[in-house]
Amino acid sequence: MTTSWRVRGRTLSTERPLVMGIVNVTPDSFSDGGKFPTVDAAVAYAETLVHEGADILDVGGESTRPRAEAVDAEEELRRVIPFMQELQRRFPDVPLSIDTVKSQVAREAIEAGADIVNDVSAFRLDPEMARTCAKLQVGVVLMHSRGVVDDMATYAHAEYDGDPMDAVLSELRVQVDDAMAQGIARERIVVDPGLGFSKMPVHSLRVLATLPRLVEWGFPVLVGASRKRFVGELTGVREASARVYGSVGAAVAAYERGARILRVHDVAATRQALDVADAVRRAAEE
Repeated sequence: MTTSWRVRGRTLSTERPLVMGIVNVTPDSFSDGGKFPTVDAAVAYAETLVHEGADILDVGGESTRPRAEAVDAEEELRRVIPFMQELQRRFPDVPLSIDTVKSQVAREAIEAGADIVNDVSAFRLDPEMARTCAKLQVGVVLMHSRGVVDDMATYAHAEYDGDPMDAVLSELRVQVDDAMAQGIARERIVVDPGLGFSKMPVHSLRVLATLPRLVEWGFPVLVGASRKRFVGELTGVREASARVYGSVGAAVAAYERGARILRVHDVAATRQALDVADAVRRAAEE
């Protein structure tokens, strides 16, 4: 397994698990939509996440919650660019990620300070995305999903013959190989199995359980289980924002199975849990 991730202008070590803190500047995200109506409010929240131990900040301007309405590039840019510029000014040492499927948004966000492009479609939805990221030499996250923004988080495409991890590996491999063919350096790629995207809870659970199969590819693996529907079903917690303990459990389970980047809402709780899990792993290796 590789122990580093090359992003724009720096290399991030994954020998210690990295926590990617989520900041959605959207009105309709499933858990935190509408919480940050101004740049100042979003920056204050981001500052809290950094103090709690976030290694990376992931900024999203378009919701991918079930049945979310897609927004055009102009609206997405209006939401994210002022925020990204202020984050880059306030926290120059914190790597910034833009969560988008649009190459125009990615390009302008990178100009504003983003070091990473987190594409939940793994470059499926915009043929210019791979070339843009290759040219600007950023880190990328390629996530398994099916469908488009409007339906990728629903069950519309959640049909699997046999083990769902078989499909995740075969479909995501196509996108990874295509990204490298278009100039994305291997050391800039992180892969994400896409828990909750085009997957019923039983599928997400199985994919998480078999995560070592994805880790075997040799890329750093990112897992985003935070507050997802399968966590709610397992714990019986209906309110997404109340799924803290189950989400932390999923993050630790992912770490123990080889994930080294955890994308989360609840940074402090996850950071503490991962520090303990990491210490136990290191002690076992002595």
